[in-house]
Amino acid sequence: MSAPAPSMYSPAAKAMAAQLGLKLGRANLEEFADTLLELARADGNVVAITSDSRGSGKLAPFGQRLPKQLVEVGIAEQNLVGITAGLAACGKKSFGVSPACFLTARSLEQIKNDICYSNVPATLIGISAGVSYGALGSTHHSLHDLAVLRAIHNLTIIVPADNFETREAIRAAARADHPFYIRFGKAPMYGLHAPDTVFAPGRAITLREGHDVAFLATGETVVHALLAAGKLAEQGVQARVLSLHTVKPLDQSAVLAAGRRCGAVITVEEHMVHGGLGEACAAALMLAGVRVPFHMAGFPDEDTVTGSQADIFRHYGISMEGLAETALTLLKSQ
Repeated sequence: MSAPAPSMYSPAAKAMAAQLGLKLGRANLEEFADTLLELARADGNVVAITSDSRGSGKLAPFGQRLPKQLVEVGIAEQNLVGITAGLAACGKKSFGVSPACFLTARSLEQIKNDICYSNVPATLIGISAGVSYGALGSTHHSLHDLAVLRAIHNLTIIVPADNFETREAIRAAARADHPFYIRFGKAPMYGLHAPDTVFAPGRAITLREGHDVAFLATGETVVHALLAAGKLAEQGVQARVLSLHTVKPLDQSAVLAAGRRCGAVITVEEHMVHGGLGEACAAALMLAGVRVPFHMAGFPDEDTVTGSQADIFRHYGISMEGLAETALTLLKSQ
């Protein structure tokens, strides 16, 4: 029997989460599957298309309850994108679901032409994104998807941080009249938002106010930034934390406000530092003439170490402890 995967959260991080009043929920992927099933039961035009990923996409209950609203194409990601686009062009609210690493690499031309250029209201769901596949290694990591998709016009890109953002992102995609790409990991996530939080694509959510340093994070890294802010507060450092769930279009006003009001800025993402959230924020700040100490926390241009998602995060400093240390080092360098 295999050993359980290491927790994403150290004992100290778990203690900080309890101190901040955060409660551990389920994986965003599970929230996605239940939300899509809810939408599809209310609207027969909502359909799911999978590439032998019904199980890994948590869509087995969807297929059992609504078999006529699920299309299985097998391991054929390019076909998946084409069929997703065709169904959307015929009036369906189509959601193409496939592992992010294969969906965005094997099918890039179809995403560009069939989805974005054709401007169909299709949603592509990249599952097991980032380094969620852990020890399966670089062939299964999707550390490129944000970079390549940011370069394609007419595509909203969302990376939810918790179950709330997941649920709202799927609902927003179902209402939209243009293409979406949404990526999910596999780890259980802490709930980060107050009950009255408003979610809107393209609008960042401020999770914590502060003026010494700003963490601009997206996806499953957001909670680590929030925990780091709690740890820094114990040392008298006040950190602002933004959930930049929408990587494109970027909430430039929130990014510029953070750069102007805080002593340093750190971007955090489960992605290569080239072409992702960090470079998008750096460009926004530079083009606006905002000069501030800046650091990108992500994956460098090297062979990614092998291990679980938790091991990899800790190795690259994407943890409460690692991000707090990065912030202190950046502040001391001024």
